[in-house]
Amino acid sequence: MQHVMDAAAQARPEAISPTRAEIAFRARRAAEYAVVPAIALIVSAALFSIFLLLVGKSPLLFYELVWRGGFGTVFSLQNTLQRAGPLILTALAVAIPARIGLIMIGGEGALVISGFAAAVAALPLLGWAPPFLILAAMGLASVAVGAAWVGLAGYLRHARGVNETISSLLLAYIAIAILNFFVEGALRDPASANTPSTFPIGAAGMIGKIPGTDVHWGLAAGVLLALALYVLMSNTTFGFAVRIAGGNPRAALAQGLPVGRLIVACTMIAGACAGLAGFFEVAAVHGRANAALAAGYGFTGVLVAFLARHNPLAIVPVAILFGAIAASGGLIQRRMDLPDAAVLVLQGFIFLTLLVSETLYGRFEVFSGERSAGRA
Repeated sequence: MQHVMDAAAQARPEAISPTRAEIAFRARRAAEYAVVPAIALIVSAALFSIFLLLVGKSPLLFYELVWRGGFGTVFSLQNTLQRAGPLILTALAVAIPARIGLIMIGGEGALVISGFAAAVAALPLLGWAPPFLILAAMGLASVAVGAAWVGLAGYLRHARGVNETISSLLLAYIAIAILNFFVEGALRDPASANTPSTFPIGAAGMIGKIPGTDVHWGLAAGVLLALALYVLMSNTTFGFAVRIAGGNPRAALAQGLPVGRLIVACTMIAGACAGLAGFFEVAAVHGRANAALAAGYGFTGVLVAFLARHNPLAIVPVAILFGAIAASGGLIQRRMDLPDAAVLVLQGFIFLTLLVSETLYGRFEVFSGERSAGRA
């Protein structure tokens, strides 16, 4: 990795104080990255409102219930934050590879296989090892397995030219199949009659709540990791090298950057993020590995990352928004007699309009002023 740092340092231009015109240009671009997704959200809300009217339901009541179910009470807010934790981590698993030009959608598989690895790592230690050793083994196992799982897709892209979107998606299905194979077979707890599961990890393998709340530590880990990755990708030589390789791989190779290693490194970081989500799902929520690990956090994380424009800091509030939408599903089902999948329909509209909104960048004159060529 030292070779990466040296090559990036040689490629990095000397810092030059920006002129007023450049500052204004950057401000316009930042505003565009906020306004266009906001337009996509408004349009998706309008389209979903039309859908609700067609099925005879009130859009105003729906959005009122989303607010009440996501933020209306202390319980609702904590439920939202509980769901936001894994969304932050799985969204980071999409955002980091995107910086180098990869579209990875395999966070669901990495979460599942890593959660399973965490449960398996804990079982031999139960009864004799101290809690901190059990949790450390679970955390290391989940992060290592997640990094290797998504890193495999990155390696296939680098070494064999395999499309990372397809390979990461297929690996997600393989991960779910491996989980089902073991929890319904050799590692099944005989007491888990209705939902095949591994043996429980017990209280010694569980992580407590953030003091004063009912939210587990996965939320805090996600926020801190988002901040750390923002610094890594925006303010370090490694992040600069990744941006060069993502913007123009040929130019990066001409500058001596090892693009293949950067691809594998970014995908392994992504897998570690999703693996951490799997660890918290087992150690803080379920207490065992079963099919409940495949709750869709990995796929919703794709939407969160795209709406946040792959910015680690923007991922946090967007994840909270989608956590609120998911948390309100039960209330909507009871009050409006709508299936719980109604919120999935809303997410589908958001994703569709978000894809269409990509064509809007650079089309608004207020955001696309000429960049001054002068320098101070």
